[in-house]
Amino acid sequence: MKKISGIFAPLSTPFDSNYDVDWQAFEENVAQYGLTRLAGLVVLGSNGEFALLEEEEKVRLVATARRCLPQDKLIIAGAGRESLRETITLTRRCADAGADAALVLTPCYYKTDMGEMALERFYVETAETSPIPVILYNMPRNTGVNITSSLCCRLSTHPNIVGIKDSSANIVQITEIISGAIEGFSVIAGSGSFLLPTLVLGGDGGTMAVANVVPELCTDLYEAFLAGDLAKARRLQLAIMEINAAVTSRFGIGGMKAAMDMVGYRGGNPRPPILPATEETKEKIRDIYRRLGIEPLRS
Repeated sequence: MKKISGIFAPLSTPFDSNYDVDWQAFEENVAQYGLTRLAGLVVLGSNGEFALLEEEEKVRLVATARRCLPQDKLIIAGAGRESLRETITLTRRCADAGADAALVLTPCYYKTDMGEMALERFYVETAETSPIPVILYNMPRNTGVNITSSLCCRLSTHPNIVGIKDSSANIVQITEIISGAIEGFSVIAGSGSFLLPTLVLGGDGGTMAVANVVPELCTDLYEAFLAGDLAKARRLQLAIMEINAAVTSRFGIGGMKAAMDMVGYRGGNPRPPILPATEETKEKIRDIYRRLGIEPLRS
């Protein structure tokens, strides 16, 4: 497998009024993203409400995404579970469903037991048994567990651990990983808020919620950087900051789904206990789009 790089959208999972997966909406979204310059899609990530999905739903979502996305674009499947055994099982099932790589979140319920030795064993044994490459997923804001740069650099030497999605927003830690990991190890920004800094330091791309709503702006930024047009890349980085915050920390999953509906994607309902965006929140998101020069649809 070639080095993982580029911009990925961490797919939302649309739910209908009964909170079942809206399969038609999901297929339409995948097909629409397939027409963009995204390098691929992440299925079963944080923005996909993976923690609220049943295992059979997870496997079917991966298979559906693979069927609906052009073959030259990657499918990365979120396969992290609390136990090593369940993680291995889900990784294998996602591989069978067509995933090109597995994105494995840190176990976190027993966070005081998740020291470096425990995490190292968890990732090494997952990688040893996985039929597809493994990408580390560091999301300490949600998990309370951090993959340190020293641990990441050690894990980078494993032939089946090929990269990290780092959502820590700790640019010092990301720099240490880029500096210390082996050649060919991919470092992917986990948020649009620090995409350009990660690229400038030697990172390889981004997987971020904002790519669900303005994928072209995200790929424009990435391509401007690759072309050496740092001024344009900087302008785009600054431009996406407000909408990036709106679909992540400011308005959460409900806000992201409302924002998707406003630009022609099928956001759908969140699955309880997550709440949908209020009308007040929707109006704030519309204002953010207008400041970006995008006239939002009414939903």
